[in-house]
Amino acid sequence: MLHDDAPGSALSSRANRGWWDGNADDYQVEHGAFLRDAGFVWCPEGVDEAEARLLGEVRGRRVLEIGCGAAQCARWLVGQRAEVAAFDLSHRQLRHARRLDEETGLRVPVVQADAEALPFVSGGFDLACSAFGALPFVADPLAVLREVRRVLRPGGRFVFSVSHPIRWAFPDDPGPRGLTSDRSYFDRSPYVERDEDGTVTYVEHHRTMGDWVGLVAASGLVLTGLLEPEWPPGHERVWGGWSPLRGRQLPGTAIFSCARP
Repeated sequence: MLHDDAPGSALSSRANRGWWDGNADDYQVEHGAFLRDAGFVWCPEGVDEAEARLLGEVRGRRVLEIGCGAAQCARWLVGQRAEVAAFDLSHRQLRHARRLDEETGLRVPVVQADAEALPFVSGGFDLACSAFGALPFVADPLAVLREVRRVLRPGGRFVFSVSHPIRWAFPDDPGPRGLTSDRSYFDRSPYVERDEDGTVTYVEHHRTMGDWVGLVAASGLVLTGLLEPEWPPGHERVWGGWSPLRGRQLPGTAIFSCARP
């Protein structure tokens, strides 16, 4: 595990597709109960769309979930009578989506796709959402944001959550070690994993808060809100580097709300 020169779009896409295909089963076993088969959880802090209503009214709206995994969020939207489509890079994650469709009786239309080139018509959606999906894993987030703008109707809105950029200056450790910065916040080197042959197997890219705001603006979207969720009292779940210890001191998630003018 190391920080490395930035892999390009094709390499990032190939590596992350393989990683999620190989780890989807374990991911759903470990996190499925927290995410719920038809629940919309924005982040490890547990912000739930049922209460937060960051998307506003969804009934009857056409909604796209970007990087849907097993489509838990999209399935919640279906239960709210939205017209939903969803996609993910990982075929194995989409197999879990089909499994949950059968178990819940709530079916989500899903396709396998890359967020940098969306297979959807322009202006086809009222809303788009992404809960830690796609955006942290792509080499060209501006391409994704421009594609989202393209598929939104004028006046449409996009809400997405990512790891809070400040977390990159700290070790990804839920314990005391994770409270002491060990690298520059301004070092935009991605996190890269390689196998024993040196082949890139996982890539996660770092952007500062200013980078994200600039990317939203450059895409033609307008930033309308930014939520930095506080760690809620009584929430004791540890998820990777997210923990009550760190959550009380550092923001773990940033949720951006945007609109297409």
